[in-house]
Amino acid sequence: MKPAPFRYCAPETVDEALELLATGDPEDEVKLLAGGQSLVPAMNFRLARPGLLIDLNRIAELASIATRDDAEGSILRLGAMVRQSAAEHSPDVARLAPLMGEALPSVAHTQIRNRGTVGGSLAHADPAAELPAVMLALDARMHLRSVRGERAVDAGDFFLGLFETALEPDEMLTAIEIDAASAVEGSCFEEVSRRRGDYALAGAAARVRLDADGTCRFARLTFLSVADLPVRALEAEQMLLGERPHDELLRAVAEHAARREIDPGSDIHASSAFRRHLAAGLARRTLATAVSRATAAHGATDHGGASS
Repeated sequence: MKPAPFRYCAPETVDEALELLATGDPEDEVKLLAGGQSLVPAMNFRLARPGLLIDLNRIAELASIATRDDAEGSILRLGAMVRQSAAEHSPDVARLAPLMGEALPSVAHTQIRNRGTVGGSLAHADPAAELPAVMLALDARMHLRSVRGERAVDAGDFFLGLFETALEPDEMLTAIEIDAASAVEGSCFEEVSRRRGDYALAGAAARVRLDADGTCRFARLTFLSVADLPVRALEAEQMLLGERPHDELLRAVAEHAARREIDPGSDIHASSAFRRHLAAGLARRTLATAVSRATAAHGATDHGGASS
């Protein structure tokens, strides 16, 4: 099929794009075109029928990966138009946000990642996508701009529901900022899909920081494809704090998260019960790997080495 008729604009600056967003016909649905890996198929099937399509691909300032330091440490800043493949192979992403680096190869296929953008995936807010759950685990900050100004929204407040975010109609996601991973942090991402590159039946991301004696002082556990939005398992995280993680505890934490903190649906690919089963196993495995990596990181720093 072919898309319904639409007007097309390709601004070369963020300000130009924001002006188009602000001055568009209120009766026209306006869509921003980033990688187009979700939007273009939806338009071809006429599931999306924008009256105005604003192509962001000529805006160079949105496509950079940068780092900066402040009093709290290093910060990774990703422009919204950074291609997923560019982030996947970025040394800065691997060094400062290893969880993201580990998750990116699981995003669809190489050809998709070559066009798909980090910001496009986040703004689309598909609950089965990897990056929203990863950004939730990383406590990322979304920078949103309009002609009215700029604001930063924490990942936990950005994702509101199925394909729904905190973006206002005249706002654009311009950048994502992530605080650098601690030198004594461990992280892990895993998912289960029917075939490599398919949408995940369930997925989990974990981060853990340990004191020198092995006590957990920081934990994040998030899920994808188990609800209408990415889920952070707050109660499960609290069960880890102040404890020395061991197999029995990690199993209990994972089971609690899968039973009490997610709401998976059933479809032709998997039942709700099966998704809960997958989520419990993935939570236990990602947490165990994150703990193991955090323990190894302590050993590396004790000997003066570097650690992810």
